[in-house]
Amino acid sequence: MITSTPKAPSTRRGRWAWYLYDFGNSAYASVVLLAVFSAYFQKEVVGGAEGTRLWGLAILIAMLVVAVSAPALGAIADFSGAKKHFLFFFTAMACLFTASLFFAEKGAILIGMGAFILAEIGYRAAQVFYDALLPEIAEQDEMGRVAGTGWAIGSAGGIAILLVVLPLILAMPGTLTVRASLVITALFLALFSLPLFLWLPERARPQTLPPGENYFTVAFKRLRETVKATQRFKEFLKFMLAFLVYNDGVIMALDFAGIIGAVLFGMKQEMLIVFVILVHVTNVLGAYTFGVLVDRIGGKRALNLAIAMLILVVLALFFIQTQTEYFIVGAFAGFAMAGTQSVSRTMVAMFAPPGKSAEFYGFFAMAGRTSSFIGPGVFGWLAAEATLWFQQQGQVVALAEQAGHRVAILSIAAFLLAGLGLLWFVNERKAREVAGQADA
Repeated sequence: MITSTPKAPSTRRGRWAWYLYDFGNSAYASVVLLAVFSAYFQKEVVGGAEGTRLWGLAILIAMLVVAVSAPALGAIADFSGAKKHFLFFFTAMACLFTASLFFAEKGAILIGMGAFILAEIGYRAAQVFYDALLPEIAEQDEMGRVAGTGWAIGSAGGIAILLVVLPLILAMPGTLTVRASLVITALFLALFSLPLFLWLPERARPQTLPPGENYFTVAFKRLRETVKATQRFKEFLKFMLAFLVYNDGVIMALDFAGIIGAVLFGMKQEMLIVFVILVHVTNVLGAYTFGVLVDRIGGKRALNLAIAMLILVVLALFFIQTQTEYFIVGAFAGFAMAGTQSVSRTMVAMFAPPGKSAEFYGFFAMAGRTSSFIGPGVFGWLAAEATLWFQQQGQVVALAEQAGHRVAILSIAAFLLAGLGLLWFVNERKAREVAGQADA
């Protein structure tokens, strides 16, 4: 038995509430992961290649927590009809600990890592329940367009927050302004998440608990049933395996973009912000373009195209030498990355049977977070170890650090290429047929 999800048409206001959450949610990715805090943590809070290693370790811990908890929480949310309740909790958690990053001053490594890990858990776990609302606002034949529009509006939110903090950093340079931008980011996320909680009703109706059961026992029973039933969803499992691998490359590129810019090209905080704004502009174009492509040529073909483009971008990144070239590569990366992420999210909704969206998104999150804690850990370890090796060969510290990070960049391409190879074995048509035939 699964939660009933009525197929009443969504309202325009409900869709915009869903879009606006992505608008606010993207502020976290822009400021914390991309333009501001990652480079600040690596250079100021820690310093040197050890900062890259610890940044990767912090991401590893946060992703592992979400990987373990997401499937069970998704099952509970489906049974209880409480996706919005879980979304509110983890959104509040992300806001609170993002603001707490203000206290991560130079040398405050434990505070910086602790607050970031908790903020990252909130941010990533909230995405499970946000994504699971997609089938409640869009039909099968329009999911690509709706998801693409949401991603594009989210990218616009990433630009908006950077246009707020950039003038402050230019007018008042220094670490205090950088830390204050994290409080502004938390408020931005909180403000634009409100419409979803106020305007978007959850259509799924809660089920009555069986005698002697509680939500946790029911959740684990549902998970066992889902695991047993996976032989009916073989294409979904093959897609999850491919996603687990190629998503590593995507997350590594995102989480270390700021650090790469600072280490390899000497980019200061304000230039990193301009760089990320450019990436977000092309991200908007990519999200819209690939959203249309999904509806026209199918999810798998669109995803193949996006990943192949991203592999070429990463290989170019290994060879470039100037800030100008980094900006050009970043523009293409933003376009391709938007396609890879938005199409992946859409394909889960296409492959999930009625009433099990949160549960399937829980497994989607588990695959993503499982791979995501592996990838950043590999990149951080590889960059630090390669840096030490180059230093032992007689290179000065700055050049050794740059060479070490270039070696780590190749690991991004390796994950993307392996994931693309696995994706060729996924039969999209069969997956959608099986999902449509599942009992509601």
